Amino acid sequence: MGKLWTFATQVHTLSGPVLTLLYPLYASVIAIESTSKLDDEQWLAYWIIYSFLTLMEMVLQPALEWIPIWYDVKLFFVAWLALPQFKGAAFLYERLVRDQIKKYGGVRDQQHHKSPTSYKSPTGNKGKQKFVDFVIPKKGEHEAY
Repeated sequence: MGKLWTFATQVHTLSGPVLTLLYPLYASVIAIESTSKLDDEQWLAYWIIYSFLTLMEMVLQPALEWIPIWYDVKLFFVAWLALPQFKGAAFLYERLVRDQIKKYGGVRDQQHHKSPTSYKSPTGNKGKQKFVDFVIPKKGEHEAY
């Protein structure tokens, strides 16, 4: 029984880093290399939520030490976030995070999906056009150095 308990403890200890960091790291790299946008959203949402969870865990560490099953609860929650069968990170992002970002003005509606040339500033494009004219000289205006 002692060896079985030791083995179970080791598996339990290793499952945290594997499930919270190693698998999401691998899946994020695969998502970046794929042409689908859905997996990119899943893994960006995962890293946003996991980062928030880690920060909250750091702040609440003294209280969490008194909850003996915290590590197991966190492990199951992160499994729900990360595993492709559940796609919990994308679900939480859609239901909670996106609404808060829109509510408090973190990101304007769909501007991050547009190309830089399609953005129109509230004051027009005068400043942008002046910058472009400064950086990219017109034909015949090149100086010899």
